[in-house]
Amino acid sequence: MSEDFENLHYQLYLAYYAARKNKRNTINQLKFEVDLEQNLYKLAKQIITRQYTPKPSIAFMVFKPVKREIFAADFVDRVVHHLLYKAIYSDIEKILIHDTYSCRKNKGTLYGIKRMQKFMRSCTENYQKQAYVLKLDIKGYFMHMHHQIIYEQIISVIKNHNLDLELSTLDYLLKKVIFNDVTQNCRIKGSKKDWVDLPHDKSLFGKPGGVGLPIGNLTSQMFGNLYLNELDHFIKQDLDIKYYGRYVDDMVFMSQDQNKLKTLIPKVNASLNKVGLVLHPKKIYMQSIDKGFLFLGQYIKPYRSYISNRTKHNFYQALGNACTLLFRTEAIAWNDIKSIQSTINSYLGILRHANAFNLMKHGMQRMPGRFYCFFRFVPDRYKIYINQEFWQWHYSLTYQSTN
Repeated sequence: MSEDFENLHYQLYLAYYAARKNKRNTINQLKFEVDLEQNLYKLAKQIITRQYTPKPSIAFMVFKPVKREIFAADFVDRVVHHLLYKAIYSDIEKILIHDTYSCRKNKGTLYGIKRMQKFMRSCTENYQKQAYVLKLDIKGYFMHMHHQIIYEQIISVIKNHNLDLELSTLDYLLKKVIFNDVTQNCRIKGSKKDWVDLPHDKSLFGKPGGVGLPIGNLTSQMFGNLYLNELDHFIKQDLDIKYYGRYVDDMVFMSQDQNKLKTLIPKVNASLNKVGLVLHPKKIYMQSIDKGFLFLGQYIKPYRSYISNRTKHNFYQALGNACTLLFRTEAIAWNDIKSIQSTINSYLGILRHANAFNLMKHGMQRMPGRFYCFFRFVPDRYKIYINQEFWQWHYSLTYQSTN
């Protein structure tokens, strides 16, 4: 057994444990884990002998927060994605600007919102000066990214760095993942009718070869940061825009000079055209900062921020779905209880970081008494936990009634 094989085998172990973190107890993960050692050995051998091929994806539609086409990779391929992520993340991270927030350690949506709040205070000199905000969005970002450009960008980043994987192996896997056409031999989950009203620029189906990345893959998120890295540096350095941040394809600019912001639009669009992208003409927003703006699910205004109407609607709908689960049958399944807890806690986490206590209070007061039998609040009321004592009583009662 070669040293390269042993190292790859070890790196796959680490990638497996990372991949299973949010996929614990899924069918594919459990199948892989049943014969873990053999499956990892088989995958390592396929990669070393250059016989690895991504398995067919599962294509489906999600409808919240907006309608999106998702291609879910097989668990084996998720392990490979985490292997690549671990190998190249730190090198990509070093060259990104500070204010790119998506899929980065110690960053994310909440960090992006706080940065915008800080930008707003600083740009207006603590709200003493007039300033303006410009928001731009890219049309069909993931659907129009060119595979060859992504590949060349990554190779230029990693070619002179120390890597966990042998360079030829890393190059092989990058090509397999980047140039893989996920629409081929994919399995449709749900109905094909879900795609009927999806805009053409929001789907990979019908796209020419060599264009488009699947939303949902860990590698796609990482590549999405790198793809516009040159544009980010161009905006910060060449165009000298101090107050600028990006979350995937959502860009925000602030300045006291409104005309300067207007001149950015054609310059940014011209730079995007070089990598096959274009600004969404219907999503160009410019306004005085004191009027506020929507970013990452929150409406940010001076001194405060609120959740968006869409998030508010989804929160109330989640509460309604919880009620449906609780009253669907007398015997409540444990998986349903866990699902309710997970969904509501995710929304309460969002509300906690906005000026939304009254909204939270009003929503939770609408919940029926049965909800408060199964769940309790932590002291600040922004998190619920399962009432284990009641659940055990409920379980024993329903178990006895069915036997």
